[in-house]
Amino acid sequence: MTTSPTDAATCLIPADRYLLGDAFDEGYPFDAESPQREVELEGFDIDATPVTNAAFRRFVDATAYVTEAETFGDSAVFHLAVAARPEHVRGRFGSAPWWLSVAGADWRHPNGPLSSVDGLDDHPVVHVSWADAQAYAAWAGRALPTEAQWEAAARGGLRGARYAWGDDLTPGGRWMCNIWQGRFPTHNTREDGWLTTSPVGTYPANGFGLVDVAGNVWEWCADRFETVAPASSFGARSLPIVQEERRVTRGGSYLCHESYCNRYRVAARTGNTPDSTMGNCGFRTVSAT
Repeated sequence: MTTSPTDAATCLIPADRYLLGDAFDEGYPFDAESPQREVELEGFDIDATPVTNAAFRRFVDATAYVTEAETFGDSAVFHLAVAARPEHVRGRFGSAPWWLSVAGADWRHPNGPLSSVDGLDDHPVVHVSWADAQAYAAWAGRALPTEAQWEAAARGGLRGARYAWGDDLTPGGRWMCNIWQGRFPTHNTREDGWLTTSPVGTYPANGFGLVDVAGNVWEWCADRFETVAPASSFGARSLPIVQEERRVTRGGSYLCHESYCNRYRVAARTGNTPDSTMGNCGFRTVSAT
C-alpha cells in the first residue's frame, strides 16, 4: 500500500489478465454483465477507499471549487434521511419516489440544509457529479478508473466470485458491506448498523486491500455506459448500445437490496447522467496514465 498526492492510501493492482463479468447469470439483462471476458491490464494504483469528505474538503479549500449540486441548488436525498424543512423539498422522482429533490442538499449537507458533514470526515463524499469527480482527480494528478480497472481491483484477486470476498453474502452471519436490510424502501432494520453512509473501512478489505467496493456508495467510472440490445430487437444477434449521456457507476450503495437492486455483486453495473448528484454516489481515483 502506498500514499497518493492527496495523502490517501492506495493499493497496487498488478499487470495481469483479469476475468470480468457475471459468472452466475444473476445480472439484469440490459446491464450487460455477461458474457464473462478476460481483459489484459497494465499495472495501476487505486485509492483504497472512496474519496472521503475530509479529502474532498482539502480539494475545495485549495481550489475554491463549487460542485454542480451547489450550482444547481438541489440534489437527491433518500426520503428517510431528509433533514430539511418542508419548503426545501421540491418533489419526488417519479420512477423512484423514495428519492426527494431537496434544495440545499450538497456534499457539505448530505441529507439537506439542516444536516452537515461535521463528524463525518471519514465517510465517503456524496452529491458529487461525474464532472466534480473528474475535477478532483485532475487536481490530484490522478484519473477516474476505467470500468475494467474498477472491477479488476474490486475482485481482489478472486476469479469468478459473486462478491469481493467470495460467494456468500454474509459468511458466518457477518455483514461484509453496507447495504439495505428489511423492507425496501420503507423499513431498514439496520442490522449492519447504518441507514446511509458508513465510515470507509468499516468492513473488511478485499484481497488487494480495497474497502467499500460493495455497498456504501456508488462510484463513478470514466467510461460511457454501454449496454446490449436484446437479440429480438435486431433479428438473431445482440448489438451494443453506448448510452453517451450516461457514465458508468459501480459497486452499489447503502440502498441496494435484493428485492430491487441486486447490484452489490462485484460484476454488477449501471449508469447515470453525468450531471446527476445524489446522497449515495461518490468515487475513487487511480494513477493517471
